[in-house]
Order: sequence, then structure tokens, then C-alpha cells
Amino acid sequence: MRATTIHAPYDMRVEDVPDPVVQLPTDAVVRVLRACVCGSDLWAYRGEAARQPGQRIGHEFLGIVEETGSEVGTVRAGDLVVAPFMWSDGVCDYCREGLTTSCEHGGFWGSVGYDGGQGEAVRVPFADGTLVRLPKEAASDDHLLSALLTLSDVLGTGHHAALGAGVRPGATVAVVGDGAVGLCAVLAAKRLGAERIIALGRHAVRTDIARRFGATDVVAERGEAAVEAVRALTRGQGAHAVVEAVGTEQSMRTAVEITRDGGAIGFVGVPHGSGTGLDLGVMFDRNIALRGGVAPVRAYIPELLPDVLSGTIDPSPVFDMTVGIEDVPEGYKAMDERTALKVLVTNGAHPTRG
Repeated sequence: MRATTIHAPYDMRVEDVPDPVVQLPTDAVVRVLRACVCGSDLWAYRGEAARQPGQRIGHEFLGIVEETGSEVGTVRAGDLVVAPFMWSDGVCDYCREGLTTSCEHGGFWGSVGYDGGQGEAVRVPFADGTLVRLPKEAASDDHLLSALLTLSDVLGTGHHAALGAGVRPGATVAVVGDGAVGLCAVLAAKRLGAERIIALGRHAVRTDIARRFGATDVVAERGEAAVEAVRALTRGQGAHAVVEAVGTEQSMRTAVEITRDGGAIGFVGVPHGSGTGLDLGVMFDRNIALRGGVAPVRAYIPELLPDVLSGTIDPSPVFDMTVGIEDVPEGYKAMDERTALKVLVTNGAHPTRG
């Protein structure tokens, strides 16, 4: 089969690799219909996250089950399924508590020795604990497939951030970061009943999506100017709930400074250089809580799926470029250069934008 591999910074290749097969009775093999490139993939692309030459990549996909091991009971060949960005057994203490990202037997797609989502097929460990079955008729609905694909990561991660920030009906929310996760956090905040949602971002195409998703205000400034702008919108107090969806020192510092006393920050930006962005003395004095981390999206899919299927929420606008498997390297380049927000990968597709 064809699969995306990374060999060095900025050196992405689509190569022939062995077809996945069922190795354990708990495995399934899924033929990928849709995958995508994540903002966090760019850290590896830029050489800021270590990868072995030839390692697979991609952690967001949905597709059709082709084969299952003898112990798999919840899905079968022919089922349309979505996979969260980590596999999990579904039965360990952490999984039972909803923290599937800490599963004692879990792992991350594209790890050494495992398939990545940006390929034609994937061997799925612990299929019963990992895969979520979708309505078969969705397989013929391109728009719905795009929306459902966000359940594998960005929608659930935005939801995790909103929960960590304590979003509730009537709250004022601020979202730092205008990438796909930040935009999905806007959508999640709206779904959870936020009354006012302030999106921080400088790119009009992205902030237009934020408004479509429910943002009531947009702040284009950065740094101290952004802090002043948010406080001007909130009677000088800041937001009850703040989402940090970038992961840098500056973004975390901004998040702290725009949080209302007694408020909370939900942080889901993969930390890169954010080690000194927190001043615990400030957080202590102002009673600011900090919650977040790697989103256990598998635990959120059952809650979010009905709203996506019904069209109550439609996260699909985060995809603004589509490529076929062979053109995945071009998708990385577009996202790295910020000419694309999030790239959809579809088997047999011709490159499109918009």
C-alpha cells in the first residue's frame, strides 16, 4: 500500500509499505477513506519533534473495516468507523475513568512499528476499545465524512479545552489560537452555551470561520495589545474561561493575562517553548485554575457524534484544502506556509482548495 513517511525535516515521502494484516486477535485492519494533516504534525515536519527516517505519520482517520481478529466483537468487516488519535484497550483503569490517552496498553498512530493515518490502510490494535462505528450511509456523503473526521482529534480536543476552561451557559470565553483546534474550541464553547466568545487571531479567513462557529468578537492584536483589547471587551475583568490552543510561552502568557480572577484556562496546545509561560504566583493570587492536556477524544466521541450527525454542529469548514494520498507532502508545505488551515487527505482525490 501507499503511505506517508517522514525522512528528515521538510522531507515527506509517499512510499510503498507492507499491507497491514491482523497480527493479534484484538486487531482490525481499516481501509482509510479520509485522513488529514494536524498542526501538531508540523512539529515533526519542521524537525522540532524527533522522528526516525522512514517513520509513518498521521493520526486522524476514518474508513472501512476490512478484517478483524477473532476476539473483536464491536465492529466487523464493512463497518464505517472513526479512530481517535490514540488507540486504547477500553478496559484498563484509566479507560474506565475516561482518560483513554493514559491507557496502560495505548499508543499513538505513526509510532515506530505502527501504521500512520496518512496511508491507504491501518492496523488498529484493540479495535473494540478504539474504533467507533458510524452510520454506513455516511460513507457516500463527502460533507458529512469531513465533519465526522474531526471526531478523531480536533473537535474532541476543542471540546476538551472548553471543558478544562470551565465553559458553561452564560460564560464569557476567550480562545487563544486560530488553528483548527482553536476554531473547534469556539464551536465547542458555543455548543456548551457560552454567551460571549472572543476569538484571538490575525488571519481573516480563520476569524471568519470563528464567527461562523459562534465567536461574538475577534481580537487581532497580539501580546500586551491583545490583553488590553480583551479586557476592554470585558469591563477590565477578562474572560471566565480561556482556551490556550497554541502551546508557546507567549500564548500561555496571554491566556493567563486575559483570564478573569477566579476563572480557568483549558490548555491543549502541544507545549513548545512554553516552560516559562506560567507564573504560579500570579495564578495563586488571582485564583486561576489550569486544566487540560492531551485530549481523551475517544471518551468524547459518543457525546459529540449525535450532534455532528444531526448537523447541530458542523466542524467541516476547518478543512480548506483537499489532496490525494500522493500529494500529502504538498499539503504539509501549504500548512507550514499557512496558506492552508487544515488539509484533508482522501484516497483518489484531486487537489482542491476551499
